[in-house]
Amino acid sequence: MTSEKRVVVIGGGLAGLRLADRLGPAAAVTVLGEESHVPYNRVLLAEVLAGRYAPEVTALPAPGPALRRGVRAVRVDRAERAVHCDDGTVAPYDTLVLATGSNAVLPPLRGLFEPEGRDLPDGVHAFRTMDDCLALSAAVRPGVRAVVIGGGLLGVSAARALAARGAVVVLAQQGERLMERQLDADASALLATHLTELGVEIHTECRVRGLTTTASAPPAFEARVSGGGAPGTGAAPGQRRVTGVELADGYRLEADVVVLACGVRPRTGLARAAGLEVRTGIVVDDHLRTSDPRIHAIGDCAEHAGQVYGLAGAALEQADALAAVLTGAPAPYTGTRALTRLTLGGGGAGNGSLDLAAFGETTPRPGDDVVRLADATRRTYRKVVLRGDLLVGGVLLGELSTVGALARTWEGGEPPHDLFHLLTDDGGH
Repeated sequence: MTSEKRVVVIGGGLAGLRLADRLGPAAAVTVLGEESHVPYNRVLLAEVLAGRYAPEVTALPAPGPALRRGVRAVRVDRAERAVHCDDGTVAPYDTLVLATGSNAVLPPLRGLFEPEGRDLPDGVHAFRTMDDCLALSAAVRPGVRAVVIGGGLLGVSAARALAARGAVVVLAQQGERLMERQLDADASALLATHLTELGVEIHTECRVRGLTTTASAPPAFEARVSGGGAPGTGAAPGQRRVTGVELADGYRLEADVVVLACGVRPRTGLARAAGLEVRTGIVVDDHLRTSDPRIHAIGDCAEHAGQVYGLAGAALEQADALAAVLTGAPAPYTGTRALTRLTLGGGGAGNGSLDLAAFGETTPRPGDDVVRLADATRRTYRKVVLRGDLLVGGVLLGELSTVGALARTWEGGEPPHDLFHLLTDDGGH
């Protein structure tokens, strides 16, 4: 690749900016970033919501003039080899990279939208972008009644952050346990205990049916009530405001704020409209090429070998692999062995933080061996799953000094030499 080769990247998140950085002067790179904010690390949004980090702390390294902020790609013309943008500009390419990320899933709840409308009621927030985070942060103060819908990684992070801000938090999870994709029943129970001690009320096997709303009050009345515990929203008169969450069993939860943490969906609209192969995500091969060899996809929008990762680690690995492809040193991308890690900070006096890590297959198959170490006093829990002689997954809560050694053993695909040593506190040293 020469510096005259034009590479256009659609998406100014972790994946797109990592690729631009790795390509450096090897190509003429243009990154189209839809958000107007300085690029930021989405993984840290919960820390911003909790008040632990200022928004600027999440900033990614400055990409320089390669990034065009606040510009949305609206159409890919494959015949012309050009990207048409919402500001009327056209970005021609020799190689196009789709790093369009994912959108928050908005569940089909009664009352979420008005007929033919697409505006969320005031007080209802997705939790995916910096704008989402800042709007939610502005709506939260001590005593606000907040309902988080969804008990996965995002929902748990949001509930913890809201509790740290003094909100009265209810977490509604449709599944049997929290973070069921990453944690087994024992680990999930420990996580639930920790959140409960932070003041979060948890409801599992709880299906949300709809939202109740009311028209916003006129400004004068709004000013009178906003100091009495409910948030002043600044909504225009007549705009709908959320007042509660209705559960399938008929029970109603009062709510001033509702957070939708129901998962994410790859952003594939541009790819579909351009005629590229799309399943759950944009289908790519081992060189991260789409069905058009001039177009690649990386990050949350990409589907490789039937897998859409939706994780920062995978996005960075794919960006590095594609940079190697585009600079002439390709090594096949064979997938990412993803490690999920989360720190839940304490929400008050006497409440410490809880560290959590999960990797690989945490639910054993028939015939697998499982080794567990639990310490109720120290609130630590460690479980690994062995298939034959190989470590195929694990869960750790409470104390993570061993996670590095365990993860390296898992990633290397080698039989562990001393499993007990790996599971004990000094295993990582």
